[in-house]
Amino acid sequence: MATLKDRVSVTGSDRAPLPKARITGPADPHERMQVSIIVRRRSSADAVTELSRDLGARQPRERQHLSRKEFASLHGAHPDDLEKIRSFADEHGLEVVKAYPGQRRVVLAGTVAAFSKAFGVELARYEHPGGSYRGRVGSVYVPKDLAAVVEGVFGLDDRTQARPHFRAARKEDAAGKAAATSYLPTQVAKLYDFPSGGDGNGESIGIIELGGGYRTADLKAYFARLGLPAPRISSRSIDGGKNRPTGDPNGPDGEVMLDIEVAGAVAPKAKIVVYFAPNTDAGFLDAIASAVHDTANKPSVISISWGAAEKEWTAQAMNAMDQAFQDAAALGVTVCCASGDGGSADGETDGLAHVDFPASSPHALACGGTHLEGAGSTIRSEVVWNDGANGGATGGGISDQFAPPAWQSGANVPPSANPGGRVGRGVPDVAGDADPATGYVVRVDGQQFAIGGTSAVAPLWAGLIARINQRLRSPIGFVNPLLYQPAARPAFHDVTAGNNGAYHAQQGWDPCTGLGSPDGAKLQAVLGGP
Repeated sequence: MATLKDRVSVTGSDRAPLPKARITGPADPHERMQVSIIVRRRSSADAVTELSRDLGARQPRERQHLSRKEFASLHGAHPDDLEKIRSFADEHGLEVVKAYPGQRRVVLAGTVAAFSKAFGVELARYEHPGGSYRGRVGSVYVPKDLAAVVEGVFGLDDRTQARPHFRAARKEDAAGKAAATSYLPTQVAKLYDFPSGGDGNGESIGIIELGGGYRTADLKAYFARLGLPAPRISSRSIDGGKNRPTGDPNGPDGEVMLDIEVAGAVAPKAKIVVYFAPNTDAGFLDAIASAVHDTANKPSVISISWGAAEKEWTAQAMNAMDQAFQDAAALGVTVCCASGDGGSADGETDGLAHVDFPASSPHALACGGTHLEGAGSTIRSEVVWNDGANGGATGGGISDQFAPPAWQSGANVPPSANPGGRVGRGVPDVAGDADPATGYVVRVDGQQFAIGGTSAVAPLWAGLIARINQRLRSPIGFVNPLLYQPAARPAFHDVTAGNNGAYHAQQGWDPCTGLGSPDGAKLQAVLGGP
């Protein structure tokens, strides 16, 4: 291992092996790999935080968002810092593949041996019930003269980072009865009174995917059934990720198709861009940064249906993604994230409550789930989605990573259910139909069936935001502060019955369904739309 003399650890970069993982030997020193380095902003560290706060305090029509070119010039990486990374790479036999000044990201390529020496780590191969991975233990180290420059190093460890938040409807429930009902996305939009006269024309929706793929033939058949033309869809490859359908409708293809079909059904004229990346923290971060700063497609809203409990992430990864979402706020991009399908435990088995990240970022619109029953435009019943031991439940709770944002100060967010009662960012912000028993009819790998999960809620809200952006003729961007204003309360169906484990629904905001499900027409009016 390289000496740590004259080096400092990168804050928040500590890694531990996955539970039940075992080392099988050192990583192949000749293996080629890529690593993404995040450097500091050329502006002050808090400049974009302050900008997003200022924008959040303004009504949509009063907001002056930066162009991507302006942002890169004001808040991207400084050329001197990029040159320092180039010199560091040359010194250690690493290649600079690409520098992205606006994203503050530099991609390096080289061998395991070269990266191990450059960053003071020992890379090993691990076997784990979920698959093998290249991993490390402890911190990442950089020379002292780079300590103030480097904010994150990603890609040394390539373990699987996130999971999709969708669940297929069971054919029978515990009593042997068929699933209650299912809806086309357009029917859900009608129940939530999505504003008429909007179809997303002129808007671009970005979707982040960490596996699987879509088939054009399936999409054409699906939208033909809806009586809609197939939306304009393109894909972008990030870090080698590609549109690769697996042929398994219960695998990641289900996530990809659900996201596209829900967003495309409720905003059929919007352009949809799918960013495919490897399911690692580096791939996830790089996909988000690429979507936010995409100067060609310029998405005004991004849908993310993948995540994991905060405890599964390094602090450097959560901070880097939150900063990318702050970038999005400055650029007028709304980021919608699924809050998870594992209830208040978020699928963890340590007996504690957890929230899902990236939904827990204060700069993301966290989307929780309900059980919805209705017909036509009438909601008969809506409660917290919780299938108990037989299925999933909406994620929600109190963040262990992020402090309470100012815009949640009047929402009566309770302390964490965990010992110590931490006060933190409350999750989710909003909700929508997510129970597989009242799920969405989709087409995946030639099969048609119902899918639920908070994965469906993120693209549902993304489509709604795209329609409102169209009517406003400008992007809303960072929407969270606006939704928590008293004037926005009539724009939500307050869900007051049910629980997700440790937390219970109540009047007003709660850690199960947030502010509630949308009344789209009223929400458009609140945000200043005609």
